[in-house]
Amino acid sequence: MIFKTKLFKDCIVKAMGREKAEIIGNQWLAINYHDILVSLQSQSMAEKEQLKRTLGPLMLWGLGVGYVISGMYFGWNLGLEQGGTLGLGVATIFIAIMYLCFTFSYTELACCIPKAGGAFDYAMRALGPKWGFIGGMAQNIEFIFAPPAIAFAIGAYLNIFLPSVPIIVIAIVVYMIFTGLNIYGVKAAASFELIITVIAVGELLIFAGATLPSFEMENFQQNALPNGWTGAFMAIPFAIWFFLAIEGVANVAEETINPQRNVLIGFGSAILTLVVLCILTFSSSVGVAGWEAIVYAPGSTEASDSPLPLALARLYGEGHFLYSLVTSIGLFGLVASLHGIILAAGRSTLEFGRVGFAPKKLGVVHDRFKTPANALIINMLIGIIALFTGKTGEIITIACFGALTLYIVSMVAILVLRQKEPELERPFKVPLYPAAPIIALIIASVALVAMTICNLQLALIYALIIGFSYVWFMYRRPEATNS
Repeated sequence: MIFKTKLFKDCIVKAMGREKAEIIGNQWLAINYHDILVSLQSQSMAEKEQLKRTLGPLMLWGLGVGYVISGMYFGWNLGLEQGGTLGLGVATIFIAIMYLCFTFSYTELACCIPKAGGAFDYAMRALGPKWGFIGGMAQNIEFIFAPPAIAFAIGAYLNIFLPSVPIIVIAIVVYMIFTGLNIYGVKAAASFELIITVIAVGELLIFAGATLPSFEMENFQQNALPNGWTGAFMAIPFAIWFFLAIEGVANVAEETINPQRNVLIGFGSAILTLVVLCILTFSSSVGVAGWEAIVYAPGSTEASDSPLPLALARLYGEGHFLYSLVTSIGLFGLVASLHGIILAAGRSTLEFGRVGFAPKKLGVVHDRFKTPANALIINMLIGIIALFTGKTGEIITIACFGALTLYIVSMVAILVLRQKEPELERPFKVPLYPAAPIIALIIASVALVAMTICNLQLALIYALIIGFSYVWFMYRRPEATNS
């Protein structure tokens, strides 16, 4: 018989007799052993579901910049066809303001709720399961649908050197390689991401150094607003492409050492780096010979996805060393974004599975590698199916719809949490509150309306994806109707 103190034992024996006291003591022991066993089992299960903390601020900077940097190399220049230099320039300024306000607001959420679900976890806590599902589903759409489009671009690029291999085969192989790297371990994945991101950033700086000496302000004034101010609204999605997916940093907060400090450093330095690169890339490209020179190749009326090579070809010719360097290293920017977004998508899907908003198997962490292997594999299979549609541009646009929905829900979440949980520990508080999240909320809402007007069919497809998944969610989780 085991009692906490001898005095307690003597009192029981005196009051009830030794035989009954022995029975009570054995029952107490059995109950406590059971409690201890349940506690240990619960602790063991929790540890199995935990992601491994290995990331520091430098790794987070590499991930944040890497998620986005492909947008500096291609795609953004198509906004010049819609808005011209002035239209895309104004759109980019507003979108940059939105991302600065959004990023620092989002950092507050990531530091006080450092979980892999990102926007999903923030919306769940602030707004309940129904809005949590919508925010999380929007995040999933963004992170799952962007990689296949980038993988296809990589396949098209490598097809130049491997013409006998179909583009889609290359894209699938690339997709599988980087999914495998992410399954192997987040530290290895983040280290690789850091290396290729540094290379890609270095190449952009080389490009700016090669073109800025030829910059002329008059080139900014040539046909600066070809479609009037309507064109500026039409250019918004392409301005978003400069920064899309930066919020993926929050999804690795659970794997970050001292997230309350390092997420702020990594997130903040990443967005500031991207703003500088955006200004340099935009200015040095257009300043060479006007916006038409980096949208249309000589003798062509079809818009090109290669603004940087077009600018360098205008100055140095296609046989020049700098042209070859930019063309070859540009692949690193695509790889960095593909790899980084695959990483963020795995964490987003993992959290959906953890809470039962998706099959529970998706919420399981690999026993050996401590990574969301099941979620990564499922995301890859969905991405491969999307590849076979061949609609890469449309896939990217749908991903942008998801991103803007995520931004809106997240900014509402931070405003509600400040009122709902004023005592919540906030290691970092967004400056200029509530102006910063409100500005991000307004600009994101205007951008979503503009994208809907310009892409009605794709907006309908996106709405149907959200709508059908929400109906499924309410059918599977009817208790959410009471939340």
